Amino acid sequence: MNPSAEKLSATAQASVASAQALAAKTQAAAAELVELNMTTSKAVLTASFEYAKAVLGAKDPQEMVSLQAGLAKQAAERAAGYAQEIQKIIAAVNAEFTKAAQANIADVQKGFANLLETATTSAPAGSEPAIAFFNNAMNASQNAFAAAQNSARQAVEAAQANFSTVTAKAVDSVKKASRTD
Repeated sequence: MNPSAEKLSATAQASVASAQALAAKTQAAAAELVELNMTTSKAVLTASFEYAKAVLGAKDPQEMVSLQAGLAKQAAERAAGYAQEIQKIIAAVNAEFTKAAQANIADVQKGFANLLETATTSAPAGSEPAIAFFNNAMNASQNAFAAAQNSARQAVEAAQANFSTVTAKAVDSVKKASRTD
């Protein structure tokens, strides 16, 4: 096999391995979400039956109102906790995909640089201006891509931070409301 074919084969194998690793991480995250949903649904079902039993055992309307307030507080706490757990799972998967994408982009950029170097050394005399133009265009496109990637990363980080802030405020609100009950 010639060196170019070997490099192509190695790159393809690395890409398949990377895709397999990401697929495994995605499946693990899906399993975590299923487990979270099962745990949450069991807890909600148990709480619902406990609430129904308590309502049936209530002796007066004031006790019913108190039970209703307790149920609302529990539901809000569970919803906030559920949202936090989902956010943790999604953030972990997002971090893995970002890490893999950045590694792949670095490999592609290195491959282009190697290709350009090979083309430069084997180019016929007089083609230096064309190669310099192509090199400048490649550098400009890589810089533009890096800037876009950085902007996208910042947007994702801001969205995650906002979601975490909203979730934390919801939890705090529930805690404050439960203290006033």
